[in-house]
Amino acid sequence: MNAARPSLPVRFNFARHILSLNAGRKQRLAYRDDHHDLSYGELDERVRRFAAGLKLQGIQPEQRILLVMQDSIDLPVAFLGALFAGVVPVPVNALLPATNYAFMLEHSDAKLVITSASALPAVKDAMSQARRQVPVVISGPTTAQQDTLDTTAALRFETLMNVDPLPEDGHADTHADQFAFWLYSSGSTGQPKGAVHSHANLYWTAELYGKPILQLQEKDLVFSAAKLFFAYGLGNALTFPLSVGASTLLMAERATPEAVFQRLQKYRPTVFYGVPTFYVAMLASANLPARKEINLRLCVSAGEALPKDVGEKFSQHVGCEILDGLGSTEMLHIFLSNRSDDRRYGATGKPVPGYAVELRDEQGNPVPVGEIGDLYIQGPSAAHLYWNEREKTRDTFQGSWVKSGDKYQVDADGYYVYAGRSDDMLKVSGQYVSPIEVENALMGHEAVLECAVVGKPDGQGLMKTIAYVVLQNPARAHKEIEAELKAFVKTCLAPHKYPRQIIFISDLPKTASGKIQRFRLRESGSHGT
Repeated sequence: MNAARPSLPVRFNFARHILSLNAGRKQRLAYRDDHHDLSYGELDERVRRFAAGLKLQGIQPEQRILLVMQDSIDLPVAFLGALFAGVVPVPVNALLPATNYAFMLEHSDAKLVITSASALPAVKDAMSQARRQVPVVISGPTTAQQDTLDTTAALRFETLMNVDPLPEDGHADTHADQFAFWLYSSGSTGQPKGAVHSHANLYWTAELYGKPILQLQEKDLVFSAAKLFFAYGLGNALTFPLSVGASTLLMAERATPEAVFQRLQKYRPTVFYGVPTFYVAMLASANLPARKEINLRLCVSAGEALPKDVGEKFSQHVGCEILDGLGSTEMLHIFLSNRSDDRRYGATGKPVPGYAVELRDEQGNPVPVGEIGDLYIQGPSAAHLYWNEREKTRDTFQGSWVKSGDKYQVDADGYYVYAGRSDDMLKVSGQYVSPIEVENALMGHEAVLECAVVGKPDGQGLMKTIAYVVLQNPARAHKEIEAELKAFVKTCLAPHKYPRQIIFISDLPKTASGKIQRFRLRESGSHGT
């Protein structure tokens, strides 16, 4: 670990910490969603009302509540209100099928569900599948169709809040390392895991990344395409802005380029957070706003490596940098990052001060500069464990180190370059091939919109590289463009790295956070769609 970190008291409640920090900003805008504005003073009162409402419902400290909520002002209130009361919020994707909610209900043993009206049918179905009935609180107005469900026993969010707020010093006397909230992994490799985080973890991501790397200020208006239920989105739209008194723009609907463009032009946020696939989609849109129509000073990318070409083109168009970084659900936010005064497109940057990283070989030994190794992280925001997953916990959380599952290489200048997931790395003709390296080469061709490279064994059991490609113009003759792309990759990389087969598809399979699900491509047949 490097350098001394600021001190943190042993008894620490993150929600109380945030409300205290902003006690002098009562009139300042904290949140703006599709329908309402919320000042810091209103946020303070509503957080304490929500905490009081949970107590009135009999929810005890350390019990879990499931938050199946779209991004609106109710979600930060519910998340912080639960922390204030010592209750453990578990925010999850509001667009999942009922089977996922049934798993999460049983796995978390949630005692209460707070759901946006749009997710109410799936939540009801999930309870039937899980054979568990727990109280439901509905956030937002319901439609006539949703009212046909049995909602008579469900509380409305405002009804839960219709109580006297807890006093300012009425927060739960929690330990800094106490279980505070869960986040489910996005499932890029299969079944999601419940990563358990502490009150302190939120604090450290703001102190080590949000403030020094992003240099967020009170005057900033931030906007994240990644939703609050993701580790990335939670830091972007809650932890970081609230830690400096900034304002946050929330959007309930699914992030599309057009929906984002509308808000970039109307509200003119200064900081925008996205994922690489979304920056690709924005660049491909004919409606991408001109630089003079927006007010961005900084963009951030995470979730997957940002292709060099995409970073350069987007930055040139909007007139500000994209800081590419690497974070994870297990580490809560970004620990490896570019920064404004030290940025290299095509690389993930350098370790965030306060975190240490190591690249190790299969025997656990450090790898030389320039060679690919497994990435391990050490830092104060690491999750405690995966809930009810002892073996997976032991494999990932190794003493003070966290095994990321990513492969990287570091160059002589100290920049870390992504080389794929550990289970995505390919060994072709006895040599490692990074799928990301091949993908970056393909992305340099003007005909390619998106792509993903995986390995599949041939009839002799030998690993061959296969590229799944989404074309800018799907009407182009596939035979012609396949030969052209293969030849193009050979001009960029060593000959053995070119994809032996190229399959053209209309869309890549992705998680809700925009990560490409390469395991689904590996499991699929060899024909495009």
